[in-house]
Amino acid sequence: MSRILLITMCFIAASFFMRSEALADSILLSGHRAVYNLSLLKGEGAKAPIQAQGSIIFEFSGSECQGYVQNFHQLTEIQPAEGQTKFSVVSSATYEEPLSKEFRFRTVTKLDNAPSEQVEGVAERQGKTLIVHRKGDTRNPVIFQGEILFPTEHLIRILKAAYKRETLLEARVYDGNGEGDKSLQTLTIIGNALIVPAQEKIMQSEHLKGLPRWPIVISYYDPDKSDNRPVYTLSFDLYANGVSSALRLDYGDFILVGEMRELNFFPTTSCLTKK
Repeated sequence: MSRILLITMCFIAASFFMRSEALADSILLSGHRAVYNLSLLKGEGAKAPIQAQGSIIFEFSGSECQGYVQNFHQLTEIQPAEGQTKFSVVSSATYEEPLSKEFRFRTVTKLDNAPSEQVEGVAERQGKTLIVHRKGDTRNPVIFQGEILFPTEHLIRILKAAYKRETLLEARVYDGNGEGDKSLQTLTIIGNALIVPAQEKIMQSEHLKGLPRWPIVISYYDPDKSDNRPVYTLSFDLYANGVSSALRLDYGDFILVGEMRELNFFPTTSCLTKK
């Protein structure tokens, strides 16, 4: 290889790396509403269902100066090998303040014909301490020590790692789900940027044209359990603007896949252009 060609290749590589570094520091998430159809990919073991279906509706809006709002609704219908069909509905609404200083959440869960259960509260960050106050709970607040990320903060951290071509990211995450008293340890595996265009017609949107996307696998672990098995694993293709496609939810005994049915974008304003 000639010296000139080698210098040129090094310059191109350095330019690409510098551009990726710059993009990693200027993540701009797009407000959007996505609807996914859920279906059963496979089931293993005695507890695996013979059929499953459902849907996910996900809405995201906001900016780093306004804070981020997420609305999530999942309906799942599962037919076990024996017994009656089981229904579950989980709806959550969250608001993540600018700089992730505070996180407000409300989660409503309904299983079969049982009354709905609701958990609502506020998580406040004070240095390396996270204090969670749950509405209607007269007990002492839940306290976590160490660095804990909120959902959008975690997503941005994943995108920054992807731009820097990092392949692993470990983080503790709090999203208010369940009883609002747990944070989960996560391990994210980030694949190489996908070159082949997405096959789904709905992903040919102008808002996604030219954007890089990466295959992502996130495993969620309960730090209070010692079996070292994830509570669940979420896989998807992540676009640079925060949109996710090709969902895959692995619950251990069975795996659901989510095919995007609808995708609509909201106006997105960055803090810089708003001034």
